[in-house]
Amino acid sequence: MIIKKFFWVFVVGIILLIIYLPGYTKIQELRDKNKDLLEKNKRLKAENVLLENELKRLETDQVYQEKVLREKMGVVRKNEIPVRIIPAESQEKK
Repeated sequence: MIIKKFFWVFVVGIILLIIYLPGYTKIQELRDKNKDLLEKNKRLKAENVLLENELKRLETDQVYQEKVLREKMGVVRKNEIPVRIIPAESQEKK
């Protein structure tokens, strides 16, 4: 009698586990994904703030504009002669 009750409790427990375990697993996966997305969102917001600051600086600071133009774009002023410095390591490879 006790064995039959234990057996039915065990069977019902297994059935409930089969029914609810996939849903619970899916909820855990979605929680992890949500956590990752929140972290990514936080990083992107910080990066966005930095980019907005750089944009404002590019729009208003002429000294910074010239620095960016010279360093990143290779622009020179009229009557300037551009000089390219080749590191010693690359000369030895040739």
